[in-house]
Amino acid sequence: MKNNKPNKGIKESFRKFLVSLKRNPQIIPGCFLVIAFLYYALNLTCISDTLSMIQGKMMGFCEFVTMLCSILVFVCFLNSYPRRQKPHIGFIVLTYIMLAAIIVSDITFRSRIYTAVTREANNIQLTDYITKAYSVLFTHIILVIVAAALNITMPVYGRFLKKINTSIEVEGNNDMEAIDLSED
Repeated sequence: MKNNKPNKGIKESFRKFLVSLKRNPQIIPGCFLVIAFLYYALNLTCISDTLSMIQGKMMGFCEFVTMLCSILVFVCFLNSYPRRQKPHIGFIVLTYIMLAAIIVSDITFRSRIYTAVTREANNIQLTDYITKAYSVLFTHIILVIVAAALNITMPVYGRFLKKINTSIEVEGNNDMEAIDLSED
């Protein structure tokens, strides 16, 4: 039996997506954490090339901390909001600590790039991968800040999501009378 309306499947899948968002609003900051991790991981080549060219103080450690915390923040974030239970405050605090460590490491790495390129004594030429790493780190910082802001404001937009009407209108249900459940 085929649907008479071709958009009915799209509307139903969108409704199901909204229902899952209403039940689990942590999907939104989780998606931004995934986007931030993938952006950093897929651009790791230019960051590693920059590290090998500049070899500044603590740059390798900053790259390591950023990658490690980017992976571990998923573990903490997913344990922060267990299914059908109250959020765990300890894991939420660990999530924010790791996000702060990522931001501090990226800022430190970025400042070391700037210091190495602007000093005349270093004699480092500005290459494509150095400029790309500089901009990748800035974008990664922004993505992590957005993910943290979405996580902080989740109670606010979670309330708005709960107000969205996702019920299905069933035809023929309007003329039914209320059932009296009281005992005679």
